Amino acid sequence: MPVGNHSAHGQANEGGPLKRELGERHIRLMALGACIGVGLFLGSAKAIEMAGPAIMLSYIIGGLAILVIMRALGEMAVHNPVAGSFSRYAQDYLGPLAGFLTGWNYWFLWLVTCVAEITAVAIYMGIWFPDVPRWIWALAALGSMGAVNLVAVKAFGEFEFWFALIKIVTIIAMVLGGIGVIAFGFGNDGVALGISNLWSNGGFMPNGVTGVLMSLQMVMFAYLGVEMIGLTAGEARNPQKTIPQAIGSVFWRILLFYVGALFVILSIYPWNEIGSQGSPFVMTFERLGIKTAAGIINFVVITAALSSCNGGIFSTGRMLYSLAQNGQAPAAFARTSKNGVPRNALLLSIGALLLGVLANYLVPEKVFVWVTSIATFGAIWTWVMILLAQLKFRAGLTTAERKALKYRMWLWPLSSYLALGFLVLVVGLMAYFEDTRVALYIGPAFLVLLTVLYYAFRLAPKEVQGVASTAS
Repeated sequence: MPVGNHSAHGQANEGGPLKRELGERHIRLMALGACIGVGLFLGSAKAIEMAGPAIMLSYIIGGLAILVIMRALGEMAVHNPVAGSFSRYAQDYLGPLAGFLTGWNYWFLWLVTCVAEITAVAIYMGIWFPDVPRWIWALAALGSMGAVNLVAVKAFGEFEFWFALIKIVTIIAMVLGGIGVIAFGFGNDGVALGISNLWSNGGFMPNGVTGVLMSLQMVMFAYLGVEMIGLTAGEARNPQKTIPQAIGSVFWRILLFYVGALFVILSIYPWNEIGSQGSPFVMTFERLGIKTAAGIINFVVITAALSSCNGGIFSTGRMLYSLAQNGQAPAAFARTSKNGVPRNALLLSIGALLLGVLANYLVPEKVFVWVTSIATFGAIWTWVMILLAQLKFRAGLTTAERKALKYRMWLWPLSSYLALGFLVLVVGLMAYFEDTRVALYIGPAFLVLLTVLYYAFRLAPKEVQGVASTAS
């Protein structure tokens, strides 16, 4: 019997199930925070360089694709709210191998991302404390976020709520301040700046359609993490209500935060000057006369990185817990503490991150870039699996069952096929450009390795495949 056929409703839930302690405000802010990474604050400068002001189009097109992917995930999550989310749906609707690959791929993807975020914390703390070795800050970031996750899911939700709030308030302040510069001449001796910078330096699309296409791969990776909302389904107090609300507002948030922030930045500064003078956020706040702008943005970037690390530890722990419940990881990882936290799964993830922090200082940067490329490929794999699982899920329902769905995918199946086509286009673009081509060597090779391990793992003794019964 394939290893993935073990019931997720086995004995693991006796003695210490996951607790439904994530409230509406936690999940709403997590959905928002997941969209806003360190990349936006550090300028999106590389993507702007490729597309010019037309980068806003790239974010809208990418945002529409993400909206369809999230709607597909939401339909399944509301129908069946489980901890493993898309890994579990891939297993249920596409088969045990698909579930195994999706779960372990996502676990590794977040490990890599977390190592990058912990490194970012160390670099930006170094601006304030140049004499303290970076590894100390990296270790402190991992230790503090690991501890938050091990306490209770409510502690994780609370931290994520405040981290996300800091990012959101900063962006809103910058957008409002920027509108003041554009419309009323704040910081410009009362002379309204207007928005002519959007087209006066080579046009709105200075590098043509090619520039917009080139930027799409970077834009899509900025959205990595938004699917984390699905992983909260097993611990949401009222998943039928909170998940649709969180997903429903994702697109509008993307418009406000990404497109709104970029609109302001690109109106105030010529697109071809951005990136040469540091973070556009710092430049905009300084323009408004805020002398401590660099310090403020440094603080926000650190909280954004900690937030991503916090979310990553949560994601890896829940995914490993789900894989163990389905017999696709050692049974010990399906155990939970008295607080309903999958402690063993979290400890393994934190331990692996410790190795990642060490590797980050030992391994040459080139190798690290290659490992990160697995994460970028892994994000697209996850989104493709969500869309394919939803297509199969809906196709397997009767007409009456389809009508009874509480949360439905729009324009099904056309929307799913369009989103899949878009993701194929992004992979094609990755193959076309030399910098990202390495991801298409490493990503599939990693999936082949997982497939080999999967078939080897099927031969494991049955007791290893079983599901744990007691809380540790």
